[in-house]
Amino acid sequence: MAPKFRDGDTIASFNGKWVSYTHTAMAYAAFVGALVVGMWLHYHKIVQNEIAGYPEEWFPSVSATIGDRYPERSVFMLFIALTSGPRFALVGLWYVLTRRPNSTLPKFVAGVGIFRTLTCGGWTYITSTDDHDWHDIFMISYLVATLPWTIGCFALSPRNPTALKYRKLFAGSFFATLVPLIYFFIRHKVHRIPGAYTIYAFFEWSLVLLDVAFDAVTMIEFANFEIVIKDVRGVSRGAGNKAVSDAVLEKEKDKELGAVFSGAFTWAGFFDAAADVYTGFVFWSMLTALGVCVWYFPLWHMGISGYEVMVMCTISPFLLCVRPLRFLIVRHVRICHLLSLSGLLSFLAKSPENRLFSAGFGVWMACLSWAATFYGERSQPHRLEARISAFSLGLIASSVAKFAFYTNNPIWPIMHEANGGWNKTGLVVAVIAILRSTRSTASSGADVPAPGPTKGSSTLSAFGIAGLFFAMHSLLSDSSTMISWVWEGYPVRGPLAVPHGAVTLLAMGFGICIGLFAPNLSRSWAFYGVGSIGAAILTTSKHWTGYYGALVTAIYTMAVAPALISQAARHSPAKTFGLGFLVYNFMVLFHVWVVAYAFVPGGPLVREHTDWVMTAMMLLIGAGVFSVSAQPAALKSYKGKSTVTAAASRQRSYYLYVLGFLEVLAVATAYLRFPSYDYTPYHPETKSITAGIWTIHFSLDNDMWSSEYRMRDLIKELEVDVIGLLESDLQRIIMGNRDTTQFLAEDLGMYVDFGPGPNKHTWGSALLSKFPIVNSTHHLLPSPVGELAPAIEATINAYGTLVDVFVFHSGQEEDPEDRRLQSEYLAERMKATPRPAILLSYLVIKPGEGNYNTYVGEKSGMKDIDSSDWDRWCEYILYKGLKRTGYARVSRHTITDTELQVGKFVVDQPENGNDLIPEDQVAPGLRFPALFKGEGVRGHRYHVFNEPRYYA
Repeated sequence: MAPKFRDGDTIASFNGKWVSYTHTAMAYAAFVGALVVGMWLHYHKIVQNEIAGYPEEWFPSVSATIGDRYPERSVFMLFIALTSGPRFALVGLWYVLTRRPNSTLPKFVAGVGIFRTLTCGGWTYITSTDDHDWHDIFMISYLVATLPWTIGCFALSPRNPTALKYRKLFAGSFFATLVPLIYFFIRHKVHRIPGAYTIYAFFEWSLVLLDVAFDAVTMIEFANFEIVIKDVRGVSRGAGNKAVSDAVLEKEKDKELGAVFSGAFTWAGFFDAAADVYTGFVFWSMLTALGVCVWYFPLWHMGISGYEVMVMCTISPFLLCVRPLRFLIVRHVRICHLLSLSGLLSFLAKSPENRLFSAGFGVWMACLSWAATFYGERSQPHRLEARISAFSLGLIASSVAKFAFYTNNPIWPIMHEANGGWNKTGLVVAVIAILRSTRSTASSGADVPAPGPTKGSSTLSAFGIAGLFFAMHSLLSDSSTMISWVWEGYPVRGPLAVPHGAVTLLAMGFGICIGLFAPNLSRSWAFYGVGSIGAAILTTSKHWTGYYGALVTAIYTMAVAPALISQAARHSPAKTFGLGFLVYNFMVLFHVWVVAYAFVPGGPLVREHTDWVMTAMMLLIGAGVFSVSAQPAALKSYKGKSTVTAAASRQRSYYLYVLGFLEVLAVATAYLRFPSYDYTPYHPETKSITAGIWTIHFSLDNDMWSSEYRMRDLIKELEVDVIGLLESDLQRIIMGNRDTTQFLAEDLGMYVDFGPGPNKHTWGSALLSKFPIVNSTHHLLPSPVGELAPAIEATINAYGTLVDVFVFHSGQEEDPEDRRLQSEYLAERMKATPRPAILLSYLVIKPGEGNYNTYVGEKSGMKDIDSSDWDRWCEYILYKGLKRTGYARVSRHTITDTELQVGKFVVDQPENGNDLIPEDQVAPGLRFPALFKGEGVRGHRYHVFNEPRYYA
């Protein structure tokens, strides 16, 4: 008989732990039940994947188990539906258990719990077969929400050692399992290793079990609850529980890490931090855009144009040497920040010149604004730290944005609505962010000095700023830059831009945390030595070894930033930031000269010396560390007591929340962008290869817009299966640290080989293929005088036949000896292969003359796709061991300065003659698209012959 209370009759009651028991039992029944039924009824079908089946693959993945097959899908859906009730009850009880006065965190965590429950229903009841996009959206949302749910549960967890122990065990195991999970998924998807998916499946199932187990721990706390059902509405008289985070913070309130998350969370504080970070994002967006805008002009002039002087827009902090002007700028820094937004407005300018001047003025004002901001906040270290955190997180935000938008920043001047730009949205948010971020400064214009003595050289601090900003810009402004340094072709032996770009971003975030929480470490000479070793390994090594050096470099660079910028802010901003940006500009030019040596004065002196660039960068940072080391360390006792106030620690926590959000966004982007690797050619029924060659002029069209979308459309409409791209290496400051091949490969569904890398000092070559790339080798051809000639030698698997594809960019007309040596080298490579071969090239010759007879004929074994085409100078398609069926030249319109040449070949058929046949005698699958006949479309048409040519 249920007891009675004076405020109503108790109809029933039960212990709160049964909510957790029921939730756990139903959830496990859903997954385990589907697994048992699936293995009983459809074992061989659910272990089969696109690479292998039983016996290589012998255990099914979660998705294969709970997918579309009846009845296992029904078993799963039945029990997962029964889980929803206990799940909502569990979230509600957790809120009741953890609610505290004046704290919004319990409400936030409860909201996340409800959101996870709803998104779980989304990916459960909408399978990838029903709607692949929405299934992925719900799944990603669920996984992204797991991180704040887990952290929130830890922060609010009641003081129970047993529950804490199990939560740490299950949460730690959950996140640790993600590493091998991703590793074996890549081995399955990229390396296509039979059996790898089975191992991946075990880790996938472990994630499911651990996720449910983490929530099952609530049965320990809920055992203290008695759920009573009465016949009269009552009001809760329960007292809030003291969370373990409160107890720990009271006991260890002097500890810096613990103090960060103390106090009540407020949305106002979070939005302040987010506005600061977005302002930093705008700075890095404008700075990284300046180089691209400047590059357009020497690119079209094929030499020094005069517009290169705009790189000096960054030296505006020199104006701060005038005291009245410095007072005015620091006091009205908001106006300076708003004026810097002209850089975001520049997309409205139609002419490239006006766009460059607008972008340059934006960078001028942005550099001036941030130097004044750092200087203005120097009197209050916690406020200065906040600005430095925003500045550094702005770089991460910029890199995350480029990661999400295929290495283009959506608010750059070279972007607009037609090619994926978000310029208007970015501008509106920037105005709001600046207005909120610049409401006040510490000094309000007065020269209030930084606390304590100021030691160290201002000149050395300026050198440190130069090295730091150059490292951040050249290596970290895009998550794929350092990955391209260590990439050496197929088979895959190192990191990939996707998903490992997210790892680079995680390393950058880890570096920021080191700089905030271990300042003595970040400013130490030992840590500088570690960073230098990382830079050396990145410069000299490849594959995974080189990437490990890249991660160390990323961590060190971000970690040392707070120390170097804080030290610079103590001195005259004109000296430290003005001189720093000036030296940074020389580093940018040095960085370009090593590859552009054939077109610039004094270029041969630094030819191919990226090692000198990296050495100079680390020496500059070392000069800054030397200046910092002269400054007395913050007074700290051995026991770790700090002068950081509770308010400053709480402020720091908001920036860490923003960092967490950015990192989760990076991981989610990596998941969404991960390639499917299930590509098929356009006309497999004919066993044909449509191959093309195109010089893309660094993905800037004639009007200085990014040209990836227009290139994508032309390649897709021409149904090109294999294409060589030249002048494709954009992984330098002056080109925006971009990679066009990422967008083209993912959007067109093609494998991609990018090479040689930017540390090999070429203008780049790339290969995109609908067919798997079995092996590839990157070559640097003999170039004793002129620019280096890159080449890719790749073997593709076309319908079961191995075909070699060469992508090659010859030297310039001014260097005949270089071109002769290169022709002999490449002819030997083509002659040596016993397989059918295609050369997609830029040769700088006239048909039938000079080196043409080395490339075509007995020396190489190659034939010209059409020896009667006299109107060629640069682009050529050669072949052997294949039946050539068609050839066309398609006009470029305003995308680039070079047409797209395309040839059609048939595999496993002998070479044919030169007899031309009319199109109506050609099989439909071997014809070129009719779209480009006559006037064509969007300025693209068949030209020279005015139609494609077909061969018998």
